[in-house]
Amino acid sequence: MTLPIILVVAVAENGVIGRDNQLLWRIRTDLRRFRDLTWGKPMIMGRKTFQSIGKPLPGRETIVLTRDPDFSAEGIHVAHSWDEAAALGSLLGQDMGADAVAVVGGAEIYDLAMPHVQKLYLTEVRAAPEGDAVFPSYDRSAFREARRTEHSKGPDDEHPFTFIDLERRS
Repeated sequence: MTLPIILVVAVAENGVIGRDNQLLWRIRTDLRRFRDLTWGKPMIMGRKTFQSIGKPLPGRETIVLTRDPDFSAEGIHVAHSWDEAAALGSLLGQDMGADAVAVVGGAEIYDLAMPHVQKLYLTEVRAAPEGDAVFPSYDRSAFREARRTEHSKGPDDEHPFTFIDLERRS
């Protein structure tokens, strides 16, 4: 059995998702959502995203997708193609009792994953920072909006934002 692929991303109004391998905003509410959506699941991420985090996150299995044949780090799994990463994610997820495999960045990995994504958990950040990583364009009509919740700027959140849950149309 192959587990479904979900994608978790925070995107600014101008499509920017990061700069110099860093997030460009501090939104604790979104970080909690990220934790809740990925907890107990395998996560696929690129090497630069992994290096920006610096370590495997607890409660999840980390799969780093990289072209670097020599890359390794303690506590993670390495894959060298999308198909390898997705297959490994499904196997690890089944062992963990997970209901999905989460794709968590960066831009190149999102682009590779998009044709396979069943659910897209999008946080639209109402800001337009300069950045060097942009979320890839995709066919929004291939998805239906299942849920939308608006959030104001608050003491733990630098910008207002919207959580949007999208499900691929069958």
